[in-house]
Order: sequence, then C-alpha cells, then structure tokens
Amino acid sequence: MATFNVKVKWNKENYELELCTSETPNVFKAQIFGLTGVSPDRQKLMFKGAVIKDDEWNAATLKMLKNGVTFLMMGTSDDLPSEPKEKVVFLEDMSENELATALEMPAGLFNLGNTCYLNATIQCLLSVPELRNCLKNYRGSSFDGAHDIVTALQVVHEKMDQSNLVIPALLLEMLHLMFPQFAEKTDNGLFAQQDANECWTELVKVLQQKLKIEHRGSMVDFITKYFGGQFVSTMACKENDQEEKTTSTESFLQLSCFISQDVKYLHSGLKSRLEEEIVKLSPSLNRDATYTKTSKISRLPAYLSINFIRFFYKEKNSINAKILKDVKFSLSLDLYDLCTPELQAKLVPMREKFKEYEDKKIVLAAEQKGNKNEDDSSKKEKEYFEFSFEDDVGSNNSGMYQLNAVLTHKGRSSASGHYVGWIRKNDSWFKCDDEKVSPVSTEEVLKLSGGGDWHCAYVLLYGPQLIEKL
Repeated sequence: MATFNVKVKWNKENYELELCTSETPNVFKAQIFGLTGVSPDRQKLMFKGAVIKDDEWNAATLKMLKNGVTFLMMGTSDDLPSEPKEKVVFLEDMSENELATALEMPAGLFNLGNTCYLNATIQCLLSVPELRNCLKNYRGSSFDGAHDIVTALQVVHEKMDQSNLVIPALLLEMLHLMFPQFAEKTDNGLFAQQDANECWTELVKVLQQKLKIEHRGSMVDFITKYFGGQFVSTMACKENDQEEKTTSTESFLQLSCFISQDVKYLHSGLKSRLEEEIVKLSPSLNRDATYTKTSKISRLPAYLSINFIRFFYKEKNSINAKILKDVKFSLSLDLYDLCTPELQAKLVPMREKFKEYEDKKIVLAAEQKGNKNEDDSSKKEKEYFEFSFEDDVGSNNSGMYQLNAVLTHKGRSSASGHYVGWIRKNDSWFKCDDEKVSPVSTEEVLKLSGGGDWHCAYVLLYGPQLIEKL
C-alpha cells in the first residue's frame, strides 16, 4: 500500500493529483471527476496501454507506479444522446405536484464504498436552510483540518445546487485525515461501515468551530445558537433529606432517547431521560450514595437533534448490536412540559399566537366556503412570525417543532447495514438513498419507527414550527 503523486492527461489538459493504492480505482476516478467533470462511468483511464478497472488495481500497474507517472483519460463531461427509455413528459403537461417534484428534487450523493453513513448525514444536516446559508457565506481565516472539512462540505453544497448527482470525494478525504477512525478498512481493503451518529457528532463539532454569524454587533457560533440547548439540573441525595440540593447548568447539541421496554413513544423516552439515578460521593455522609438527578430544559434551539440509543455493545460477538423496538415519533413535537417554569413563561406569548392562528383558519375556511368567488389567498406570499426570541438568535420561542429530517439504519449492527436520509423540502418528503433520490409520503416516513428489519429511525432532526401571519 503506497501513495503516489501522479498526472492525468485529458484532451489538452494535465492534472496533478494523489493516488493511494489502498483505495479502489473508483475513488481515484472520483477525484478525477472533481477536477474534470467527467463522471466515473464515462471515464476510460489507461496506463502504459492497459485500461484501469473500477474495482481493483492489476498487479502489473502496481509494479510500474511511481511519482510523476502519467495516466491517459478519454471521456466526455456530457452524456451522449440516446433514445429515452421512458416517454418524455414536457413541463407544460405536468400537474402542479409533478412540476414541483421535477424541479425541486434534491441531489443524490455517490457512495464511495460503505459511505452511506456520511451521505445520509450530509442530506439531513443540509435540510436546514440557515445552515446552508451560513455555509455558503463561509470564508475561513485559519487553515486547519476543521477548515478543510467545512470548505469541502461547502463545495458539496454548491455542487448539489448545480447537479443531480455529486461525488463527495474531497469531503471524505478530509474526514479521513482529521478523524482516522472513519478511514478504517475491511480485510478486503474496502472502507468499513461507520456509525452515522458518530459522523453527525463530529461534523457538527467541526462546524461549531468554524461557522460564525453576526448578532447584535458581535460574532457568535452558528451551531451553538441554532443547534445548542441548555439544561438546568438539580441533584438530591435520596439517602439524606437534610443534604442541600445542588443545581448545575449543562449544554447539549443533541438529546438522547433511551429505549427501554416501557418506552413506546419519543416524548416519553425524552421525558424519562430527564430523571435518572446516579451514585456519587456524598459530602454529608462521606461515602457513595444514590442521588436523583432531575433536569429541565432552560433553552430550546431552533433545530433539535434527537438520537435514538439503538445500539449496545455485545461482548459475545464484539459488535454494537441493535435494538429494533418500535418507538413512535410524530411530524410535530411539543417540548413545553420538559422546560423550566421560567422558560415556559417565555414560551406562552408565541403559543397563544398558535391558538389565534388555528381559530382564524377556521373562520377563514368558513368564509371561503360561503364565497363563490375564486380564492386568491394561495397566490399571496406567506409571511411568518419570527421563531426565535428577539434577544436570542437561533432559539425556539414556542417549544413547538416540525420534523425536518430522519436518518435511518437498516441492519443488525452499527458497523454493518445501510444508512439513508429522509428529508422534507418545500413540504414534500424525499428518500435520499445515496445516488437514488425519490419522493415518499408522510405515511412512509412515520413507518420508520422500528419494530423489524426495515429502516429504523436513528437520528431525528426537528425544526421550528412556523406560524403564518393571517
């Protein structure tokens, strides 16, 4: 296994890039695609008269490789015209739903060999419009591994806006350099499957280091503001009522839903997590004692990430085995009852607006039913109330959320199986299965709650529920 600095000649251009023999030729071709725009399936790559295969390097090629050698590539960046396999449907013949689907379909992401965990994570994170906008405006000043990852993700985002298929080869390379655990190989030399939530966590931390926004004249962390919340926790000794209770504040970027036999719904799983028993040293008893830790949310972020704790380490097989239990989640989520009394009081004004909105909708619906004139309200551009507190950008001022994305896993362990991203875009849902993207119904999304070998929700991403100004 070695790495060489080589050249690729295509038409009249010469490109310099790095070739690693521990990776398949497909990864090398993906790098070439990033430079030339010629997709791997249209590349004919030759070296010393021999055509390079997609899946493995032949022994003769490996013997002749050295720094500075030149590969010859033939191929075009445009598809050759061919007879359409399906009947062509023109835009003017499409229904409104078909037109919206045709024009708003998210781009797919090429699987570079067990990289579905990365593709699903990217699709879900980029479902956040504020994150996409912040990423678009990123201009790094300090150049390090975190900068390289954010820049590579920025490139992926730009290409997803321009093409229906993107190969995130550079992002994968930068991820491997900063987090070597994701570069682990199997016995046959292919990339090993990785845990998608671990990838999610590391990417969010990198973005937290680099993405900044201006708020009230100062620069603040985007991720901390839009994805970060806070707990207020109280610790009480169960074995000594006289011991003074202690209070602490903790920050979080993700909530956990532990799955037990009693947990059937997401909300109850979150609620049970907020009260737990721990053992620690008691200063009054001068020994270890049992404490009850009770937590309440004191700040809600605009975007709430929730991880279902579906995997546990099984020593017998040395794997992270999966809990397949069905835990229901909904398209909307209300966390008011999990908040501190102080935050609940702050949430009331916007929650009242929700009630007013629902009442007005009923009145308007009755008026429109009695009015035979054509309703043109759908033609007006909708306006919404701000979802954040005025003095706290990126917060949630109602406690009410709507489902933005679901990251699912199919299989029996975190180191195997397959990950898929399911995202909501313009009130339509799409299944992003690597290169293949397809529209799905909300009913299909709600079936991802678990209970069998089909895709189970592993990470949920909720965004702020918006209130229209009527």
